[in-house]
Amino acid sequence: MDPSAQLYYATAAFIATHFVTNTPLRAALIRSLGEKGYLGVYSLAAFATLGWMIWAYAKATPEPQWAGWRLLPAYVMPFAFILIACGFFSRNPTLVGADRLLKNPDPARSIIRVTRHPIMWGLMLWAAAHILTRGELMSTVFFGGFLALAALGTLLMDQRKAKAHGADWQRFAAVTSHLPFAAILQGRNRFSAREIGWRNPAIGLALYALFLWAHPWMFGSRPY
Repeated sequence: MDPSAQLYYATAAFIATHFVTNTPLRAALIRSLGEKGYLGVYSLAAFATLGWMIWAYAKATPEPQWAGWRLLPAYVMPFAFILIACGFFSRNPTLVGADRLLKNPDPARSIIRVTRHPIMWGLMLWAAAHILTRGELMSTVFFGGFLALAALGTLLMDQRKAKAHGADWQRFAAVTSHLPFAAILQGRNRFSAREIGWRNPAIGLALYALFLWAHPWMFGSRPY
């Protein structure tokens, strides 16, 4: 099977692996393997399909579809890295193992006032910018897989947490939004630059600068 065809299968497998957590199969696997065993198998499958995706994308023949917007990442990627850094280093109730933060009297602070899924929105911006910049089919499949995973994953995550945490999640959802700034524009929350501070955005920009410098070595091409 040629790499281009494998990329389709690898991307589908990568997405399907991550959606296991929203199916009855998850409970069955936990009963069979235990919590730690399930996490081990899940992580192995996720990394294996990701590796398959990367290999297939690297080997696939490019199929240009339109003239890419070459400079788009220069404007989008700094915000993507800021969102990811702020989401990771803030008190974020949507992070794995951070459900206890939902019981906080004021659970939506810092970047969570902007969106309750800052990390996933950073990934979506990264994926969308690369799709539009590359302008070719194999890149659309590869980065589109991450875009679909982040977009659909956040919706499924909201549904799962609403069922699992009831009133705590409803109180959190009432003052936050999936779409960035929606809760603020609707008057359900407010923007606070002081809470966000300078450290986390600075970490995001430093990571952006690092990836910008290392991009030719890591991925074999100059970003702009």
